[in-house]
Amino acid sequence: MKTASHLLMLAAVLGLRMITEAQAPSDDADIIAAKHYAGGDASTLYFIIRKPGESTAPKETRPLLMVMPGGDGSAEFQPFIKNIARNAVPDGWLVVQLVAPKWDAQQSKAVVWPTAKTRFPAVKFTTEEFIAAVVAEVGCTERLDPQRVFTLSWSSGGPAAYAASLDPATKVTGSFVAMSVFRAQELPNLPAAKGRSYYLLHSPQDFIPIKMAEKARETLQAHGARVEFKTYEGGHGWRGDVFGMIRQGLDWLNKHAADGGNKP
Repeated sequence: MKTASHLLMLAAVLGLRMITEAQAPSDDADIIAAKHYAGGDASTLYFIIRKPGESTAPKETRPLLMVMPGGDGSAEFQPFIKNIARNAVPDGWLVVQLVAPKWDAQQSKAVVWPTAKTRFPAVKFTTEEFIAAVVAEVGCTERLDPQRVFTLSWSSGGPAAYAASLDPATKVTGSFVAMSVFRAQELPNLPAAKGRSYYLLHSPQDFIPIKMAEKARETLQAHGARVEFKTYEGGHGWRGDVFGMIRQGLDWLNKHAADGGNKP
């Protein structure tokens, strides 16, 4: 029987091979990806991605979407994330791509996005701390809506997204998690899920058993979270109407922020 760790390792290995037409690079010269380091630390690389004509000084507060890619979590996912920004993210949102630090060979092979409960000796900071630092830094220059601080993660990015959603320091209020494992024993403070929103997307044909996503729904709902669970056909990877599925999930998170569903 495959363990959750083995499934994550397999997902990380396959992550960069999950190339579909939706992920292929496009003519994205008009989309700006500005490189930043949270606190000036070279290990905290992230990109602020702006669509054409996007205001850098909007009058209203805006939702923040932090993208945590699957696979190796590297900057190589940027063409796909630019396509997400162009084709799936509502106008007015700020998109940030986080890049997974690589601390050593042991860590990068076992856990792409280390958390407080999956930390390795070489790790200087956890993904939760990384996200908290990015939210704080971006919030100094952008007018963020505190009720709309969202993550989009898939595959190897999912476990850390679950963990980050339960850490008050991250200020995350909504999580879109696709095609990922769920391990409640590696999550802190599950009661903190109360009032938060989770949109789960999983394929019945995925090598990661769909029962993991079902367990996530059951566990999070039991702790007071609002959860929407959707399926798609085709197995592990982004397939079918990729941007339509992503837009549907983001619209759902946005709706439940608007009606107060994300208040902890």
